[in-house]
Order: sequence, then structure tokens, then C-alpha cells
Amino acid sequence: MTEEVLHCMGCGVELQTENPSEIGYTPASALEKEFVICQRCFRLKHYNEIQDVSLTDDDFLKILNGIGQSRGLVVKIVDIFDFNGSWLPGLHRFVGNNDVLLVGNKVDLLPKSAKKNKLVNWMKKSAKDLGLRAADVFLISADKGQGIQELAAAIEEYRNGQDVYVVGCTNVGKSTFINRLIKEFSGEQDIITTSQYPGTTLDLIGISLDETATLYDTPGIINHHQMAHYVDKRDLKIISPKKEIKPKIYQLNEAQTLFFGGLARLDYVSGGKRALTCYVSNEINIHRTKFEKADDLYANHLGELLQPPRQEQLDEFPPLVAHEFNIKEGKTDIVFSGLGWVTVNEPGAKVVAHVPQGVGVFVRESLI
Repeated sequence: MTEEVLHCMGCGVELQTENPSEIGYTPASALEKEFVICQRCFRLKHYNEIQDVSLTDDDFLKILNGIGQSRGLVVKIVDIFDFNGSWLPGLHRFVGNNDVLLVGNKVDLLPKSAKKNKLVNWMKKSAKDLGLRAADVFLISADKGQGIQELAAAIEEYRNGQDVYVVGCTNVGKSTFINRLIKEFSGEQDIITTSQYPGTTLDLIGISLDETATLYDTPGIINHHQMAHYVDKRDLKIISPKKEIKPKIYQLNEAQTLFFGGLARLDYVSGGKRALTCYVSNEINIHRTKFEKADDLYANHLGELLQPPRQEQLDEFPPLVAHEFNIKEGKTDIVFSGLGWVTVNEPGAKVVAHVPQGVGVFVRESLI
């Protein structure tokens, strides 16, 4: 008789009672409970502490690969506040012939002036440019429950009785969204471990939808070009907005610089006096200075006046790399992956954006 294999109800990993330092450890006494979770999920849920796990990107990709070989509906969650940073590159190669619903989460963080129709059209176009044709696009706030019922109805319609796979990179609110769905359908509360830390879900977690079909939460893929990987875990809550962003407007003269903590910098080189609007977490300290003083300020005050990063991180914090942009079209956003964006309101400006080596920065037509 084979021993029954138990899985953590929080992160989906196989449970074991032997080795506290390995994935899936739970004390033997916990196995008596109705909902058994591993020690890592327990500590996360009750103390908001994360333990690092030894899964590689290849492990995650193997799991995603299996999806393309199954029949089902794929629900892809992106962070609307960090669309490109939270995109799964090459997802179209993993989904096979399955339909994909594209879901923009955290819509509650955008200023009220953001128009929903414009956002949906922009998401459709951006997805297509990135190689994915979405069957439909939805905007939700998993945190606040906005748009969940409409999306749940669409999932029911599009899945045609088949399994559902929820995919996304880390920190897009995937597990929070699934917890909302479970609550919507069954009244159960918080079965999945949710966290703002990258890499919480370790294996496929299955939740029955009916007699024949299952909803699967997949592990979050870690996108290494996101800003989240360059800050201390304690500072994630500074760079990841938790409530509606209040745009900050700066009237800049030529040769002025804005620092976003010590994580990024924007030099306004030329284009006459003009207003730049910053859309970043309300917690981030924006510091304005003259261009000629910027290098010295950064060299002498990184980790103090300009933080995050913290003082103790400076040894491994990568150097900032400059990216030059000439704004030729109308209203344009300069996007710092995982941090937010700065809107230049009319063409004719030259700017230089500096981000840690490896972090994405690009321009797009203004979103708001």
C-alpha cells in the first residue's frame, strides 16, 4: 500500500516532515488539521515572513510547458501598473491552442482619470505587439474585488467545461485573485498563500470547479528585469503601491534631474520649461536637483537621502545605466519597469532615464 502524498493547501508543494530547511516542511502534528499548510506558508500567512526557496526558472517553465499540452482556458494576469514588467515573455509558445483571457489587475491603483476603455484597447494592442492574441481583456482589482464577478462569468463561458490555468509572473496578485474567485464560488476564505514577495506559489495548486474540471494556480515566473529584484524585501511595500496613486507634477527647467529614491533617475536635458507628471507609489521620495549636481548627490547620498536601496545593500546594488529618449510624438510616458512612469505632456523634449543595470525602461503613448 503506497503512502498518501499530501500537498500544501497554501503553495501546492508536496509536504514532508523530515527536513525543516527543505521545501514543503511541516511538523508531523500539523498533518491532523483539515487544511494543512507548509511551515513556509504558515510563517508567511501569520507573520508575513518569507523563506527563500530553491526552485529555478527552469522548474517554473517545465510546469508552464505542461499547460500547452493540456486542453483548457489560460487566464493570464498582468499588473496594470507594470504591464511590460509583469509580462511573461514567450507565453504564446506555452499556451498551445488554448484560449487566453488577459486580465489587468490592480486597476484600483491608477488615478480615477484613467479611462477604462482606453486601458483595455491599449492592453489588446500591447499584447498583440508582444505576440499574444487575447480572446478577451478584463480589468480587475483582486484586492478590492472590483470586476471579479464579470470575469468569473467570462471564465465560465470561455472554458467550455475544461480546466482553467491561471498564469502570471510574481507579484501580479495571482493568488489574491484566485482567493477572490474561490470566495465568489464557494464562500471559502484565503485557501492560497498570498504575499507581495516574489515566488510564493511553488507548484500547481488545483481547486475543483465541478465534477470534471479544475482551476490551477501556477507558480509565478520571476521576471529579472523588474525593480522588485533590486530592493530589500522590506522596501517592496515602498515601491509597490497599495492605494490609488496621486500624480505628482514637477515644473522643470532644462538640465534638471529627478531622483526616485536611489532606484532611478530622470534627466530633463532640453525642451524649454515644462511640466512632467510622475506616476509612482505615494511612498517613494522624489528628489529634484540640478543636472550638474546629480552625479555627486548620487555618489555621496545613495542609501541615505536617496533610498531605497538601503545602506547595507550598496555592495550588491547594480550601477545605473543611462537610456536616452527624444520625445517626438504627442503625450508620452517614460516607463520604469516595476516603479511607474513619468509623462511628458508635449513633444520636443530630450530626456535621459537611468535605471539599475538589467531593469527595463521604455517609452509608450501616454496611458492617462
